[in-house]
Amino acid sequence: MDGIVLLKEDHKTVEKLFKQFEKADEDAHAEKRKIVDQVIEELTTHTWIEEKIFYPAAREAAPDTKDHVLESVEEHHVVLWMLSELKDLDAADERFDAKMSVLMENVRHHVEEEEKEWFPDVRKAMGRNRLTELGEQMEAAKKTAPTDPLGVPSADQ
Repeated sequence: MDGIVLLKEDHKTVEKLFKQFEKADEDAHAEKRKIVDQVIEELTTHTWIEEKIFYPAAREAAPDTKDHVLESVEEHHVVLWMLSELKDLDAADERFDAKMSVLMENVRHHVEEEEKEWFPDVRKAMGRNRLTELGEQMEAAKKTAPTDPLGVPSADQ
């Protein structure tokens, strides 16, 4: 699987979790907690492989994407801190749903920008073989990604 396809698959996985969260009853705290824990795991791994492997390769292959990459890293920073707050927040807390809604808005915006505005440029610049190589590297890196959102590099920036 090529790297961009892998990232888009991750995006779809997270969007499905968001939809499950949105469909859950308001007071279904245990169900929401379980969904949010999955979102935390998925997004922590995803941001890790993007920052460690995909973004540096994208900047190298398509230097014009530098500003997109820098903006994406800043968006990751915000998302990772929200994930760390959700990780420790009781699902019955009145702020839990609101925090999750803001997280979903941020992630959906980020995904739309990546997929529509700069993934096509990166795909053109890299070509199939390089993207396949990156996909393999990212798939392998998922196994060693941190589980704590604050363990991703952009969380510290």
